[in-house]
Amino acid sequence: MILFLTILSGVAWTVVYVDAIRVGFRDKSYAIPAAALALNIAWESIYAIHSLSTGPSVQGFINLAWGLADVAIVYTFFAFGRRELPGFVTRPMFIGWAVLLGIAGFAVQALFVLKFDWDLAAPYAAFLQNLLMSGLFIAMFAARRGLRGQTLVIGVSKWIGTLAPTINFGVLQDSPFILGIGALCSVFDLAYIGLLLWAKRNPSSCVQLTPVKTAFKGREVYTNSGGGAERTCRFPRWGA
Repeated sequence: MILFLTILSGVAWTVVYVDAIRVGFRDKSYAIPAAALALNIAWESIYAIHSLSTGPSVQGFINLAWGLADVAIVYTFFAFGRRELPGFVTRPMFIGWAVLLGIAGFAVQALFVLKFDWDLAAPYAAFLQNLLMSGLFIAMFAARRGLRGQTLVIGVSKWIGTLAPTINFGVLQDSPFILGIGALCSVFDLAYIGLLLWAKRNPSSCVQLTPVKTAFKGREVYTNSGGGAERTCRFPRWGA
């Protein structure tokens, strides 16, 4: 049962990452919230290296696959992420912020290892950052005013991918802490799935602002693609 849940979680999260890459290029955006992406790539690379160097395991190979997928998602973040920010954010500011997030992600993972050692650090860090991610997905939906850079496949797969290890560690391995954090993740994940379903059924209620190329020199025009009357918002020129 534990092996089945491990594989189920691995497959579900792999689906999340593959669809995040697909929708990132499709919508010219990034599909994993930035802070969660930094924590994810740090967790997956650290624990993939540790697992494969101390004794290969199913989870170790899954972590490696996730880490490789994260590289592509990071590319979409650097390629398209700046347009998600206000116009005063220059390219150097954006890159500096991204690098700081990456350093913080690795620092947090290292602190977990120092505090709890490898066996406990991995699940504790994973579930806490999953809870953060679940909240950030809802925030991303609100910030983008709709479905841009998001899909129901990502929402449902993320929920299953977290639910499986919640049952594994929280129930089968009797960890009240992980069971509680995992249950909170499910609450947020199901709320996010509900928002996605609502947005798909009520497209005219969402004002989805999509960046498009225009003839306005030095400007990005965001066009309403969520239904209803077309509206545009012009933002100041981004810095070099």
